[in-house]
Amino acid sequence: MRSVTAVAGAAAVLAGLVTAAGPAAAAAAGTTACSPAIELLPALPGAGGGAVAGFGAGGLVVGDSGDRPAYWTGAEHTVHAVPLPAGFDRGSIKAVSAKGLMVGTATRDADRARVTFTHQKGAATSEALTTPVAEGRAVDIDVNESGRVIAVDNGVAKEWVNGAAVRELPVPADAIPGTKVVSLSGINKRGDIVGTASGSYFDAENDIEVTKTFPVVWPAGGGYPPYSLQVWNGYHSSFSTIGRDIDDRGRVVGLEDYYYRNDPRLTPAVWKKPYDALPTDPGRLAGFGHLEFNGSSPTTNAAVGTATTFEESWPSSFQAVYWPGQGTPKALPFPAGAPGAKPLSRAFAATDDDRVGGSLSDRESGTGSAVVWTCASKQAYVPQS
Repeated sequence: MRSVTAVAGAAAVLAGLVTAAGPAAAAAAGTTACSPAIELLPALPGAGGGAVAGFGAGGLVVGDSGDRPAYWTGAEHTVHAVPLPAGFDRGSIKAVSAKGLMVGTATRDADRARVTFTHQKGAATSEALTTPVAEGRAVDIDVNESGRVIAVDNGVAKEWVNGAAVRELPVPADAIPGTKVVSLSGINKRGDIVGTASGSYFDAENDIEVTKTFPVVWPAGGGYPPYSLQVWNGYHSSFSTIGRDIDDRGRVVGLEDYYYRNDPRLTPAVWKKPYDALPTDPGRLAGFGHLEFNGSSPTTNAAVGTATTFEESWPSSFQAVYWPGQGTPKALPFPAGAPGAKPLSRAFAATDDDRVGGSLSDRESGTGSAVVWTCASKQAYVPQS
């Protein structure tokens, strides 16, 4: 999970007023009383932009500030730099455990190699966890409340506890030849894991290359075989179906990513236990043709992500999206006076106390901020067009 179950969010700082375009929606079931606000988080000295990727206990928020791993604490969201692993230049914190164990990814500028790392809050250093991989390879990592860490190391999907690898995650028995786990992206409180596997082989009988990229769920503890989640379109390299997060009920959210001849398409996807059916598609945000889910709350059924518009196959606009688990996806508002004439927003993480974390920026100037929406369900709205 990208967030730790927490009590009501901290008071708003640098809070923008909600725009008139964002009428209040009914509060999400199970959330406590809160005050709707849009909190623009302070940046590290000399840094610009940033994003919130996860939440921890006691109001802790994690992410990046100007491509540097960072976290924020207290009601004023005081910003703190996280040291990068030795030899790496840029990075982000992706998640944090209840006891302050942070996990993230880092990039080395010289060769664009990427690595996952861990950092215990308050420590002087960070430690690389996995072998560096070349540019273009998927790199992801997550940690749950109790500190169980998941990532792919040198092509092997692993789970760590207290710094030691405790199990390797197998490829499902029904996978096509050549399948490998390419990323691990979510682990819930119980320890269920979601990731993505991909395989390819040449079918000589039909003279075609067969490729399938699909989500996998590994039940907690390793006592049961993994589930290959069903996909709408398989066996062609134009389609990649990706699992991004898993909540405490086992619901998986993600997307189908299609690209062929400059014709991209992002379709949101939701899978529910017992994982014996095709994913459901909750629809699009009004005015946008594409949507992907990036994260979910642990127990309140919310999912968050980003709606996208493409111009000549290039993404031209982004809007942070909140989906309460049923009905139509909704937009999260920009603050009054949002930077620039063409503001962009994305959402990556959600909590049970109705906070959503993401990023806010301007397409023209590149200026922006890490952002938290409090009482997100009350701020989310259906656009008129």
